[in-house]
Amino acid sequence: MELKGLSSAPAAQRTLVWISLLAVASVMFSLGFACATPFAAFAAAAAITSSRRDALALILSVWFVNQLVGFTVLGYPWTPSTLAWGAALGAAAALAVLAGQWAASCSPGAGRSVGFLTTFLAAFAVYEAALFAVALLLLGGTEDFTASILGWIFVVNIAAFVALLALHRLAVFLGVATNPAIPFGVTESDA
Repeated sequence: MELKGLSSAPAAQRTLVWISLLAVASVMFSLGFACATPFAAFAAAAAITSSRRDALALILSVWFVNQLVGFTVLGYPWTPSTLAWGAALGAAAALAVLAGQWAASCSPGAGRSVGFLTTFLAAFAVYEAALFAVALLLLGGTEDFTASILGWIFVVNIAAFVALLALHRLAVFLGVATNPAIPFGVTESDA
């Protein structure tokens, strides 16, 4: 079952639909989790489903929507610290996409599940390490990196990652997203 009109649409148009779907999902996650939006999950899903350029556009769209919801709906304060943390989240999410795509490209012979898990773990580790470095070196807040908090964030991200992969499969089935021909969404031209 493909949606009429989109199934024959060019890949670029389907990519735009996929980015839009994830931006909408970002709104729901932002409203539900506020400061714990699962950016690592979005980064890993982007790394698996998109080219490098599209994955970065996707994660930055998700980040922008999250910030828009935060400042307009959730009442984030307009302070230099909040703005700096917002920028740090965007940069860390972009780094997580790159780490996820690197991990995917390093395990082309692995099975899908192993490749997906490797991609997710790399994206999660780089995302959290980047945020910890920002907290340690610039903005403070290292006390928020306890084992229990990181464990909860990991669980939220892994659940979100599975949901995003399921959303992608559904989008491919409906013809509104493309299924990458290269495993894990990395192409030679992106390397």
